[in-house]
Amino acid sequence: MTINCMLSLNPSKTLPINPTHPLLSTSITRITFKSNNFQTVMRSGGEAHQQQPSLADALLNSPRKHQILQTIHTNSLSNCCLSETNLHLTVPGLGPKFPGKVRDIYDSGDYLVLVTTDRQSAFDRILASIPFKGQVLNETSLWWFERTKHITSNAVVSAPDKNVTIAKKCSVFPVEFVARGFVTGSTDTSLWTVYNNGIRNYCGNVLADGLVKNQKLPENILTPTTKAADHDVPVTPDEIIERGLMTRADYEEASAKALSLFEYGQQVAAEHGLILVDTKYEFGKANDGSILLIDEVHTPDSSRYWIANSYLERFQNGLDPENVDKEFLRLWFKSHCDPYKDEVLPDAPEDLVCELAWRYIFLYETITKSKFEVLSTEEPIHDRISRNVASALSSLK
Repeated sequence: MTINCMLSLNPSKTLPINPTHPLLSTSITRITFKSNNFQTVMRSGGEAHQQQPSLADALLNSPRKHQILQTIHTNSLSNCCLSETNLHLTVPGLGPKFPGKVRDIYDSGDYLVLVTTDRQSAFDRILASIPFKGQVLNETSLWWFERTKHITSNAVVSAPDKNVTIAKKCSVFPVEFVARGFVTGSTDTSLWTVYNNGIRNYCGNVLADGLVKNQKLPENILTPTTKAADHDVPVTPDEIIERGLMTRADYEEASAKALSLFEYGQQVAAEHGLILVDTKYEFGKANDGSILLIDEVHTPDSSRYWIANSYLERFQNGLDPENVDKEFLRLWFKSHCDPYKDEVLPDAPEDLVCELAWRYIFLYETITKSKFEVLSTEEPIHDRISRNVASALSSLK
């Protein structure tokens, strides 16, 4: 979102997964992060307990999945999707729209109104609209914003609608803090892509020879990016400071916050049978000089998640991890076109669009232990948002 002391995982830390989560098996999985590898250790929870579906089984084939897919088909893709908003035409006193890849941002004077749409972006392009995606991202971020206040303050003021966050205005740093724990990815700036192309010093991080795809890094790293005309450009910490993008003090504080947020996110993900592989954070500076977390936190749009208990075996057998994010849609586009160069992209297949909608909902429910609320489509989505935003802004005056 734009208008306008380093921490790492404790090498000896063992993170338990909560065995009572309904989507996990009754056996207890412990995820151990070590300096040069990744281990999952299984131990029986007792023969008296009936075996429950694994997290991967719940992702791929579960009654809840069929329920969500049926809801999408019943309401039709078009009725489930919010591809564009024009609140400046429907909410009195609201300023012009600043459209981002996913969020439409409106200036309301003292605050910003951020509407998370269902647009799906990758490769610096809009690929499709994914049913319920905006609601999932907004609610996921709000859950994490609330639970990371012990690490950093954030810009959230209120959430008057499932797709909307009203935020404090701040001066946004033109830097995205990309936190990584594994050598993976398929985009031009992903760690595996650049490493496979022979780069051994990336964004100020020295990478050893001999790493392989999907391998865990010795410690978490940051690979910051900044915006060029229409794409993200990797930068080193020294370049950030030399180019005046941030002061050294602001960069050091924000980078420490980013790595601490990432470590905490990995711990929470591990408790729910997941690996938080990589993610990105954005920060801004408030009028009082404090640095605030903004935009989104640990969503399936900004993050990569893998199923934990199958990672090690699949890695040792040269197989890609079981993922719970948009990577499969990225790979489909890469195999059917050049998403960076082709002027017109093919339409994403409907079955992949629906699958991604389910995966986003699955991740939300797995992390938060809350059931995703599918709102009625009797009232058009845009009308509902307009009504809720107008009411919220009126109460803030």
